[in-house]
Amino acid sequence: MREDKGRLTSVRLGGVSLSPLKLGNMMHLDANISLATTKIDDDFSDTKGGFGAYEQARLSGEGSPIMMSPWNHNSPFTPWSNFAAVQNPDVPQTKPPQIALTGSLVREEGHIYSLAATRDLLYTGSDSKNIRVWKSLKEFSAFKCNSGLVKAIIICGDKIFTGHQDGKVRVWKVQARNPNVHRLSGTLPTLMDIFRCSIKPKNYVEVKRNKTSVWIKHGDAISSLSMNQEKGLLYSASWDRTFKVWKVDNSKCLESVKAHEDAVNSIVTGANDTVFTGSADGSVKVWRREAYKKGTKHIFVQTLLSQECAVTSLAFNETTSVLYCGSSDGVLNFWHCEKHLSHGGVLKGHRLAVLCLAAAGNLVLSGSADKTICVWKKLEGSAHTRLSVLTGHTGPVKCLAVEKDEAISETDDQQWVVYSGSLDKSVKVWSVSEQSPELSEMQQHGVSRWGAIPSAKY
Repeated sequence: MREDKGRLTSVRLGGVSLSPLKLGNMMHLDANISLATTKIDDDFSDTKGGFGAYEQARLSGEGSPIMMSPWNHNSPFTPWSNFAAVQNPDVPQTKPPQIALTGSLVREEGHIYSLAATRDLLYTGSDSKNIRVWKSLKEFSAFKCNSGLVKAIIICGDKIFTGHQDGKVRVWKVQARNPNVHRLSGTLPTLMDIFRCSIKPKNYVEVKRNKTSVWIKHGDAISSLSMNQEKGLLYSASWDRTFKVWKVDNSKCLESVKAHEDAVNSIVTGANDTVFTGSADGSVKVWRREAYKKGTKHIFVQTLLSQECAVTSLAFNETTSVLYCGSSDGVLNFWHCEKHLSHGGVLKGHRLAVLCLAAAGNLVLSGSADKTICVWKKLEGSAHTRLSVLTGHTGPVKCLAVEKDEAISETDDQQWVVYSGSLDKSVKVWSVSEQSPELSEMQQHGVSRWGAIPSAKY
């Protein structure tokens, strides 16, 4: 056990470093899976993962665990498997089951903390120093940073933004001539901007007790990123209780907003220049962007929620104009943005904290510390139905990403590819339809009404 100024920072159990979770002023361990944001120090050695992390002796031998790993390039096994086809080889796969586990990745590299998907590319970030890129479900590229834990990833054109435990946002650019090469093109804020800002004393603000810093720098870990692509604005939320606004085209910090009384765990952009923030102080706040001189200014509008338990995640559904909020008590609240942000109700489907949310079409998916993913569909009015509970992870589900399944030609209902990342070090891939599943059809494909059969062990 390590102590930092009287605060518990990490515990090792079974050779694995577990760190406390932050919920207001309370601390818990990941093993208890009861919180929203994980505070993990960058103390994983290179032997836990990364390029060149394994000794050459361990790589020799066809029967070694590394050579047999589905993540190894020389392995005869592919890390992605058509699970439904394996379970039911006689079932035609031209039309996949409405809800099914279609692939699973396991690698002893680190807990998965962030995902981002665009078309046929998937980016995965973990508490190792590597960000991996997958194309058509095969490893396509990887790039490495020195900050360790990658807490958020967001994609904008040929740029990839990553938020880190050290409070920095890093900008990576895809090389036009060689798209599998990613180069670090900058860090937010830039060193030059920090230098210019540090000259004037008025630019210093208190970030922690008895500690000051220039206002353009985050004073604690980045917890969430969001993008307003129309305006070219990037939003970063942090445990330092603020969110900052960045201009994408010139990497300038336009504004820093002291948003909450405790860590900001999530930030999402909505319609009509609205921004929503959720915090460990138990509140959800609404902000409105306004033009201000040559920059921008965010005005506080209202508080949607004020509760004892922490707000852990937010998601805005553009299709239904509904804002969803997950909390450490396992409950989802939601509001109708087109009805003046009127409270629509609560969704109860988890036993432990909701750690992540993702919305697409008429669906919202919630990943939880109870190791499950609930698939909810919005019906008429405020009504929601739970289509399924996806099971198979052996650790808390920390992040979700959703992309439309363009390979499906069916027009009756939209089909989605859902990626889930977990603290069990795995990424799972699901095929999810908006159509309400029929029990008999799902049983035919090996999927229960409230769960999916876990993937086979490699």
